[in-house]
Amino acid sequence: MADPRGFLKVRQRETQPRRPVPVRIMDWKEVYEAQENGVLKRQAGRCMDCGVPFCHHGCPLGNLIPEWNDLTWRGKEQDASERLHATNNFPEFTGRLCPAPCESACVLGINQPAVTIKQIEVSIAEQAFEGGFVEPLPPARLTGKTVAVVGSGPAGLAAAQQLTRVGHTVAVYERDDRIGGLLRYGIPDFKMEKEVLDRRLEQMKAEGTRFRAGVEVGRDVSWDQLRRRYDAVVVATGATVPRDLRIPGRELDGVHFAMEYLVQSNHAVAGDVVENQIDARGKHVVILGGGDTGADCLGTAHRQQAASVTTLAIGKQPPSERPGHQPWPMFPTLFEVASAHEEGGERTYLASTVEYIGENGKVTGLKVAETEYVDGKRLPKAGTERVIPADLVLLSLGFTGAEESGLPEQINAPFEERGNVARDGEYMTATPGVFVAGDAGRGQSLIVWAIAEGRACAAEVDKFLMGSTILPAPVAPTDRAISVL
Repeated sequence: MADPRGFLKVRQRETQPRRPVPVRIMDWKEVYEAQENGVLKRQAGRCMDCGVPFCHHGCPLGNLIPEWNDLTWRGKEQDASERLHATNNFPEFTGRLCPAPCESACVLGINQPAVTIKQIEVSIAEQAFEGGFVEPLPPARLTGKTVAVVGSGPAGLAAAQQLTRVGHTVAVYERDDRIGGLLRYGIPDFKMEKEVLDRRLEQMKAEGTRFRAGVEVGRDVSWDQLRRRYDAVVVATGATVPRDLRIPGRELDGVHFAMEYLVQSNHAVAGDVVENQIDARGKHVVILGGGDTGADCLGTAHRQQAASVTTLAIGKQPPSERPGHQPWPMFPTLFEVASAHEEGGERTYLASTVEYIGENGKVTGLKVAETEYVDGKRLPKAGTERVIPADLVLLSLGFTGAEESGLPEQINAPFEERGNVARDGEYMTATPGVFVAGDAGRGQSLIVWAIAEGRACAAEVDKFLMGSTILPAPVAPTDRAISVL
């Protein structure tokens, strides 16, 4: 444990400082600044001798949080990095992008603000890169077995790294022009600059993982061809089918899915030429959906100098404190102010969108009404309709499942009713040797679940190829005990 009396001496929770709003909306650099080392050690010292560390249960990766908190408090940066990487391939990603269910499960959080676990995690990772502690870990020998991983998001990258390190020859296929999946084109740079991703990919390349960008499996090469070419295939394509809102006026120009907007913006920030880019400059922007993707759209619209940005959510505003039906150590649904919300814009709850309003084929507004609950259903309340101006409407309503991309026809990998690729308790589809990891098999979830499933799936692939495995024991794909879905 860390300082035995740390949680008594330091009761204040100090989080990572953010750059001033007027400054940060003028560029695409990360919002957060580095935390002073003394503050970091004091916060790590608040980790208490709780006996049963529920933070382990709160984290799908099972991160050894008390151990690396203790090592951080003691100033043992390299040892802290080793314990952190023992369970998490990419702590620099999760430390930036994860909503930290571990902090909701922190025992100290019962009667004090929780330990700043997420901030300590990303700081350990950054210190490790700066100190040269993150080195390639190539296998001691090769097994002669080959694995294709389709999809280069967090699940695919985690599976690929684990399988490479035990000696298999791994090739990662990605349909986009660059490796990274949604880490590359779904996450704005103000949340994670792409240099963070690139340096980890360099480590993976040095370990022996091979990358094939610009190849769409199912079209450029069939799934059956891939299965015959490799000893095993891992499907890690994510849950990328967006949820639509089919109401009158949906055909109007200016109504787009959030991910379409974010992907184009990330290409532009990377220096690519994007023809007919969806741009919020000078426009009244309305975002439907109040989740993380909606917040990413909000921050992006601010940086594109939108005239106004309004976020509409159909449900009630979440409470600011943990509600009674979501007791500790559950991950509660709370009203949160992300960095993008600090930058401006209006947030409206209990707003049901009734119709897209337009002129000459272009959207000009949204007809909305108050939401009322009738027999458990959310319906627009009659007589409360109003029209708000909108030149750009972004649908950030979540995802309904994975894209089929020829999987059922080409390789006998059927889909469940929920839109996910069907698999058994060992992550395998109906076709032997074809496995599914991450959102493609689980449904839309957190980055920590994607990495955890990638690691667990890799263990099952290794067992399939070799008869046994030394990789960490898998998490059953049906275990949703600590999922926030």
